[in-house]
Amino acid sequence: MNPREFSSFLLISLCCCFFSFYYRIFPLFIIFFFLFRFDLYPFYRDDEEFAHWFLPRDNVVNSFVIEGKNGKITDFLSYYYLNSSIINNPRYKTLCAVYSFYNVAGTVDMTTLMNNSLILAKINGADVFNCLDLMENNKVFEKLKFGPGDGMLQYYLYNWRTPQIECAKVGLVLL
Repeated sequence: MNPREFSSFLLISLCCCFFSFYYRIFPLFIIFFFLFRFDLYPFYRDDEEFAHWFLPRDNVVNSFVIEGKNGKITDFLSYYYLNSSIINNPRYKTLCAVYSFYNVAGTVDMTTLMNNSLILAKINGADVFNCLDLMENNKVFEKLKFGPGDGMLQYYLYNWRTPQIECAKVGLVLL
């Protein structure tokens, strides 16, 4: 199986795309316009800051884009790694857990995009794929058989006064 092709769309590692100015800037615009729909979201000042957060690094972050037939980037998916040590197990030492980071479905639906993310994470060695109920992620939980977590995520933004924001309107993933 070619790890770059799923659902008849081409998924390209963002690492390969950073050799071209077009590919370096365009994912930033996709993310910016996507995040602008939410009440709370990060702002990436320039392509260097964007590259810091999204340029693939082994066991840190992976990002992929879908390029349309006309050469334009239409979709974006990413996940980050948060590995855990397994104690007192002679066979396994590390649990490779990845977390959904930012995903922008343009030409495919969110379920297809997230399914591609699950496949890519598995190909890249993930044992567990976690996803917070932020942004549009809750659209895929039932269909892709995500199990509910046992905790509740609360954001405390020090010295920021904000109204209470429902999960679907939060576009900020804290690391």
